[in-house]
Amino acid sequence: MLYKLIRSCLFQLDPETAHGLIMGNIDWATATRVTRLVCPAPKTHPVEVMGLRFPNAVGLAAGMDKTGEHITSLGELGFGHIEVGTFTPRPQGGNPRPRLWRLIPAEGIVNYMGFNNCGADKAIENIDRSSGAYRARGGIVGVNLGKQTSTPVEQALPDYQILMDKLYAKADYLAIDVSCPNTPGLTRIQQAEAIEPLLAGIAQKREELMQAQSRRVPITVKIGPDLSDDVLRSIGDLLVKYGMDAVTATNTTISRKGVEHLEKSRNPGGLSGKPLFERSTEVVRIFHEHLGGELPIIAVGGIMQAHDAVEKMRAGASLVQLYSGFIYTGPALIAQCADAIADWQKAQVR
Repeated sequence: MLYKLIRSCLFQLDPETAHGLIMGNIDWATATRVTRLVCPAPKTHPVEVMGLRFPNAVGLAAGMDKTGEHITSLGELGFGHIEVGTFTPRPQGGNPRPRLWRLIPAEGIVNYMGFNNCGADKAIENIDRSSGAYRARGGIVGVNLGKQTSTPVEQALPDYQILMDKLYAKADYLAIDVSCPNTPGLTRIQQAEAIEPLLAGIAQKREELMQAQSRRVPITVKIGPDLSDDVLRSIGDLLVKYGMDAVTATNTTISRKGVEHLEKSRNPGGLSGKPLFERSTEVVRIFHEHLGGELPIIAVGGIMQAHDAVEKMRAGASLVQLYSGFIYTGPALIAQCADAIADWQKAQVR
């Protein structure tokens, strides 16, 4: 009830203004334990994925903490991992405002942010400053990487390699975003003729960094939901071929199926939230069935209640991530999902 009251106030504001208000106050709110009024602590139920030990199976998707300044504060809410970014080599402002719209009747969000972020150099400082206490408690920090908007798609690989050079040492895992519909042309990288050389170059760069730093950082690749099933299977094969450690399914969708009647759905950008749940879960299932569980899956898209998180696990996920559900349902969703997944996993081994 308390979060419903808070949400009703926040939803009177422009979505991006509300987001800024939340992020501007999250540090003191968690430090003073105010957040515990709306956010119970989840049960401890560690899971092993990508060679990493996660305190629980529920993480925060990229896009909430775009600058990496609030990792420990967000981690206090109960997330087992926090994925920060997306970061690009240089700072960029993203697309012009307005660029974020709520589809309240459908529990959806349309965003056209465009990788607005502080750039890789500032990200290094922010992650160093904000992640220590969270990591000390066992929290996992993922770092999401994307190409500069001004970089032609054909020349995207050097952007990712620059980011790996800068941020490899700061990440528990790296997430390669090749599927955000808000950066012109980025989704074209998912086609076979583009993604194979990209994956080969990323694998080569990781090998160089691993030798130089004596540390292997896992890599997941974030894939969109708007590809055909056959293309998804082909991508899965390539991810295995080039030694990727997981696939993140899925990014937002350009489809407006089921929300066409809502005026704000006509805005440009990717749709997330409840309308994405069915397709994103199907993509998880396709990857799991095709690869026979060979590649862990981080499932994101439309988790609005604990039952949705369990459905992602049933489809073949190893971890889940929240974003839109976190906004609509509130921070109590974290513990609800983590506890439901833990109970489901325990039931599987009885």
